[in-house]
Amino acid sequence: MTVAEASSVAPGAWPSWRDFRVIRRSFEDAAKTQCSFHLEPVDGVALAPFKPGQYLTFSLRVANSVSEAPDTERTITRCYSLSDCPRPTNYRVTIKRVPPPAGRPELPPGVSSSHFHERVREGDILKVKAPTGHFFIDPDPAVPAVLIAGGIGVTPMMSMLLWCLAEQPQRTVHLYYGLRHSGEHAFKQVLEQWVESHPNFHLNVVYSSAGPGDVRGRDYQHAGHVNVDLLRSSLPHGRHRFYVCGPPPMMASLVPALGAWGVRAEDIHFEAFGPASMPLDASALVQGADVRTGVIAPIEVRFIGAERTLVWDGHDASLLDFAERHGVEVDSGCRSGSCGSCETKLVSGTVRYAHRPDHDIRPGHCLLCVGTPESALVLEA
Repeated sequence: MTVAEASSVAPGAWPSWRDFRVIRRSFEDAAKTQCSFHLEPVDGVALAPFKPGQYLTFSLRVANSVSEAPDTERTITRCYSLSDCPRPTNYRVTIKRVPPPAGRPELPPGVSSSHFHERVREGDILKVKAPTGHFFIDPDPAVPAVLIAGGIGVTPMMSMLLWCLAEQPQRTVHLYYGLRHSGEHAFKQVLEQWVESHPNFHLNVVYSSAGPGDVRGRDYQHAGHVNVDLLRSSLPHGRHRFYVCGPPPMMASLVPALGAWGVRAEDIHFEAFGPASMPLDASALVQGADVRTGVIAPIEVRFIGAERTLVWDGHDASLLDFAERHGVEVDSGCRSGSCGSCETKLVSGTVRYAHRPDHDIRPGHCLLCVGTPESALVLEA
């Protein structure tokens, strides 16, 4: 199977939601914060190939907090990268438990990740949408691939790497994997085994806070963070195609630095966690504004369903934030342009996106979570 074959499969390869059974759970790190869930279709129909790097969308029934409504549930939508190469029988996603924010123990942990870790067990049935997403590896074996992962950003890299090792063993692949210490080092043993068995695979593990038992040269190769200086000093000369996935601070520093180093834009592919997805050109973040003055012209936005006509003043990051601030109820999930939960019919007007959404938007519709108005809008929300 090739990526070219995968690209011929439409994202909507099955109806909106399909039932999958959890056939196995397995922790991938010593601290047991990253758990893989192996899923097989309940209907037994073979799975169409996906593009290595894409993600699955889940519809989850999660428990409300005590403050919201004790002993009740609500539905949320979340997206998780596939962490295995395409197989006709099953999928694998690897999910990291998200704790409360550092220094804020009174705040709740991640709702979805806690649900998976605490409530999802082998034999459970989950509702899943077909794989989709625009972050995937280019199939050209002539260009060496440089996979750069920060923390749980290693999951789509595992999919890309496994596919390359199986389908293009002659292709040179470099993996730079940044994390804090060996306790959260996911897939450690299998990555080290692949280095031994695949001469064209090169692994560079970077610890920022090595523990007392962590040995440089055995557990990791570099101290600090994955940055352009490290890439310049360790990559051979020549063209490479870069794939980057990690938390916002890593993306904000590394992606522009690659461009400044002279890497061509078409050779830089990236995916950030959640709404941190970012364009290469930082000026594109200024939406609907006069770049010289910062003044944003008022734009009228009409919500037909809510029977509200409001004025966009540029104080919100997205139309979804704008709607919620004014009490307009809109379905939402990922808030990053991935799941499509907030897709809304666009009756008139144009919406601008700072970056291309992963969700394939239907004609005549728009995504509120990553869109801003470019002209007066009439929305069916």
